[in-house]
Amino acid sequence: MKHEEIEAEENVSTVVQFVLLGFSDLPNLQGFLFGVFSVIYMIILIGNSLIIIITRFDPALHKPMYFFLANFNSLEICYVSVTLPRIQFSLWTQDRSISLLGCATQLCFFLVLAATECFLLTVMSYDRYVAICKPLHYSLVMNPKKCHQLAAGAWLGGMPVQVGQTWQIFCLHFCHSNQINHFFCDIPPILKLACGDTSGHEVSVYVVGMLFAVVPFMLILASYSKIVLTILRLPTAQGRAKAFSTCSSHLVVVVLFFGSASITYFMPKSNHSGGTDKLLSLFYTIVTPMFNPMIYSLRNRDVIAALNRLLLK
Repeated sequence: MKHEEIEAEENVSTVVQFVLLGFSDLPNLQGFLFGVFSVIYMIILIGNSLIIIITRFDPALHKPMYFFLANFNSLEICYVSVTLPRIQFSLWTQDRSISLLGCATQLCFFLVLAATECFLLTVMSYDRYVAICKPLHYSLVMNPKKCHQLAAGAWLGGMPVQVGQTWQIFCLHFCHSNQINHFFCDIPPILKLACGDTSGHEVSVYVVGMLFAVVPFMLILASYSKIVLTILRLPTAQGRAKAFSTCSSHLVVVVLFFGSASITYFMPKSNHSGGTDKLLSLFYTIVTPMFNPMIYSLRNRDVIAALNRLLLK
């Protein structure tokens, strides 16, 4: 494997190309892993695209809840496409090298889309809050203009900060090694390669994480606390069951995404291990997007009915 480096002053080597070690510690399983990830990618593309199609063309799903769901499924396709094709390429060709610019580009898109997911999950919880806690005002509050504004804010809101954070990280000098013990360019393994003290950058990562992960998660918890209290006051068991069914799928996705991502980004750098980082990252970058279409469709009667209508046609 070719590691390209440039000799700089004082015998310190400055990295101009990284190597994504990925799953190189499993040499006998490269072909098998390529097949597994190819199947997973197809499931993600087909599952999310199917929900986008039925929410677009089925009149019964022309509601704010499904408008945001279609945005979420579009996001999942983009989110996975930042990392998974690169993993497949490395497994198939055994070429694990990635340029400094390529690594920075991948990290930037990954961070922007991750921020979008945090914001969009928050918007979706707000939509459920208005629908259940303020049903008489729902059509007025969640009008088409407001829905498009919220969706645009979710997609674009994190872009300036995450682009700035990417620039800040890649302004560092990398002199320890050019081998990233991960399957894509992510902040924790990249910081391990930086020269000197990176505590200031770690603090920056924590601050951005608080802004884009903890604050949205707290808003989601606040929304669902009020939703649960409202549901418990409903007079009929059937009404409570229906209300819970529309919210439970969203809660499952929130726990899976925020749980695994928070452990990765809020754990001190000294406590990070390559194996743990890879396992947790697999959850919030690949496993969760794969199961999201099933979580939302299997627990949603409207989506199942729309899917049946599409198949019958």
